[in-house]
Amino acid sequence: MRIYLIGYSYVGKTTMGRQLASMLGYNHFDTDKAIEIKYHTSISMLINHYSEEAFRIIEKQVLHSTAELDNVVISTGGGTACNDENIRFLLDHGVVVHMQMTIDDIIERMKTSRRSRPLLSGLNDSERRLFISKHLAERMPYYSLAPISIKALNATPEEIISLIREYQSQASVLY
Repeated sequence: MRIYLIGYSYVGKTTMGRQLASMLGYNHFDTDKAIEIKYHTSISMLINHYSEEAFRIIEKQVLHSTAELDNVVISTGGGTACNDENIRFLLDHGVVVHMQMTIDDIIERMKTSRRSRPLLSGLNDSERRLFISKHLAERMPYYSLAPISIKALNATPEEIISLIREYQSQASVLY
């Protein structure tokens, strides 16, 4: 089984992915980390040196490589699910879990994060809030296609496992 975690930056996809994988005895795969390892640079540097469009092409290739993996929890980048082809791939190749968080919580996490996000660098607090609000609204139609959605702030791996099992039992009844 492949479990894909999607959602906006800073919602905890990587942290939860590691915990969930550990609890299930699965491997953990982080698409952003895989890109950084493969290209020997950060996501920020890739986007700044080339373009966001070039990065999205690389991101799609890495995402598609996950079809070969099994018994894995895959933490995706914030924008990975946000085009028709990628969201369809995710839905066709695993169980997709949308991790949600409020804009205020995203901003708080962003302030304490060690990683910077290229799309948010150089913005003051009010510009960040406006950007995140607009960006989240643009991405929500894709995120909302996930069959499982969870409020990420206080979510536990146990809750996600329970939701996945519930989803699988309902899906098996339909087929």
